[in-house]
Amino acid sequence: MNNVSEQLLFGEVLTPQGLVERGVIAMSEGIIVYTGDRQSLPQAYAAWHTATEDDQGLLIPGFVDVHVHGGAGHDFMNSSHDTLDAITQFHSSQGTTTMLATTMTATKGDIENVLRVVKDYRSSFMPYAQLAGVHLEGPFISPKWPGAQNAEHIVLPNVCWLEEWDNQYPGLIRQLTLAPEREGALEVISWLRVKGITAALGHTDATYEQVLEAVEIGLTQAVHTFNAMTPLHHRNPGVAGAVMSDNRIVAEIIADGIHVHPAVLSLLARLKTSANLILITDAMSAAGLGDGEYTLGDLPVKVTGGIATLKSDDGALAGSTLTMIRGFRYLISDVGLSLLEASQVASLNPAISLGLDQQIGTLESGKQADILLLDSHLELRKIWIQGRHIV
Repeated sequence: MNNVSEQLLFGEVLTPQGLVERGVIAMSEGIIVYTGDRQSLPQAYAAWHTATEDDQGLLIPGFVDVHVHGGAGHDFMNSSHDTLDAITQFHSSQGTTTMLATTMTATKGDIENVLRVVKDYRSSFMPYAQLAGVHLEGPFISPKWPGAQNAEHIVLPNVCWLEEWDNQYPGLIRQLTLAPEREGALEVISWLRVKGITAALGHTDATYEQVLEAVEIGLTQAVHTFNAMTPLHHRNPGVAGAVMSDNRIVAEIIADGIHVHPAVLSLLARLKTSANLILITDAMSAAGLGDGEYTLGDLPVKVTGGIATLKSDDGALAGSTLTMIRGFRYLISDVGLSLLEASQVASLNPAISLGLDQQIGTLESGKQADILLLDSHLELRKIWIQGRHIV
């Protein structure tokens, strides 16, 4: 890793205002201190180390993945320091600079082990993608829509568990996925709102009306939209209809052409606008590897042609092998988003969801130097995390 404290990056620079064609980014001690046209670069920065040559490529914000279970053969549910290093190293190589360690529906003890290991990992230097905390996907979901979650571990929403975890690991839980129709769910959503934790619906059998009731209480997000939720029907809008029609709900999308057809993603993008979409990978341990047999949590999975499914009779989709850079390109090439819109969906919106948009998500002065260099084909060439060049 390159630890030069003061650096200049030259190229096309994507800013919230648009693309600066002959741009430059100046970064010092891991923080961006200038972004803009190179002709306006303050003289004080002109002699800094040049990390990229003129017109070398496109500079965009690092990606933020709030829903990812693993990669490179490792699963967050089997957490250790080495496991977290391996997962964050792989995903950083694919452009992810910040991420949430996402759990599965599991026993209370297994979930607590993930919380403990992630807390310890975050207390020391994190060399790759930064773990901003934990996303609990379950265990408070619907047994009617388990997807690739182990239904044996599904329980009713429990505020006492959350209070216990928050007291022991304050600030570590950043998102919780639950079924809002389950007994006790509204109490949990209210608690999450007070704590500033994202309340997301998923693996749910809720009605349209139940979703709207949960939104009034504080629910703000939908995980892997269209998957593991009641579908849209013209006389029964269901969860999908509520997500599509209510812009108080931010929709997570797995942009891999497998979980959702590109035409449906394009429709969702037109309905929601890019301000209400978040790109996720939902990647499992097979991400970065080939076809074969793996596990997701404690369930056996097979990957064929890059598609992960449970080995059980129903063959449900079991996460994905997607990476953020692939999803980013898909949003542009197949869904029809602009470069700026795709960056908002992959970087800024998830940063807002985490409450970290003042630190990450765009290339602006005062923010972390989490930067990607892409070529003309939107292939990754270089990655910086907090100003460190990640090899």
